[in-house]
Amino acid sequence: MLRTPSGGTGSSGTAGAAGRLLSIGAVLNVLREEFPEVTISKIRFLEAEGLVEPQRTPSGYRKFSTADVERLGQVLRMQRDHYLPLKVIREQLDDPARGGRGGIPVPAQPGGGADFAVEEAADRAPVRIGREELLAVVGVADTELAEWESYGLVAAHPDGGFDADSVAVARLVADLGRFGLEPRHLRAVKAAADREAGLVEQVVAPLRRHRNPQTRAHAEATARELAGLSVRLHAALVRRALHVRER
Repeated sequence: MLRTPSGGTGSSGTAGAAGRLLSIGAVLNVLREEFPEVTISKIRFLEAEGLVEPQRTPSGYRKFSTADVERLGQVLRMQRDHYLPLKVIREQLDDPARGGRGGIPVPAQPGGGADFAVEEAADRAPVRIGREELLAVVGVADTELAEWESYGLVAAHPDGGFDADSVAVARLVADLGRFGLEPRHLRAVKAAADREAGLVEQVVAPLRRHRNPQTRAHAEATARELAGLSVRLHAALVRRALHVRER
């Protein structure tokens, strides 16, 4: 829950207290309690993408209500926790069934959590974001993204867009980078993922070539299931190697 400068939390805070409006600098201070890497440029970008519509003073300065701040927090939370593209986030937040633009809706996430959200977003393809949006979502410079691309960690589609899986990979690479792991350190991880994908492909390739459409559809479901099992096995093996127990 975001805490307003007046000390309250949620919608009962600043807006509820005399309808106070916040400058973009004050909004930045509020958001940084939960999102330390957010910047003024990111807030402006989210406004340009239609995720928030602050009021403007006669001289052109932005003024944000508590509802605006809560909405920004929701957007950042959905990016961080569920790796959703801004287009999907905007659709969910503006959906009247979820409270519409006037409320602070909380998107229902199925049992799979963040992993399911990524898969769900990918299944609604083509949901892709542009290069500038990816940079803003992840919070990195173009030079960093170019380096990830040079190592094959992130790849754009021929149309230049990045899908939900690419967004998830970019976020994870950025998170690992904060621990000092550089793209060159992740080459082994990429190679292992390619080998695992090759094993899955060996299993499902005969199904994909089948004439029966239902069999081909089953191939895709099998591929997703095998991929999920492979990821779980990889995580368990890493934990065992490090002797780390789940709490």
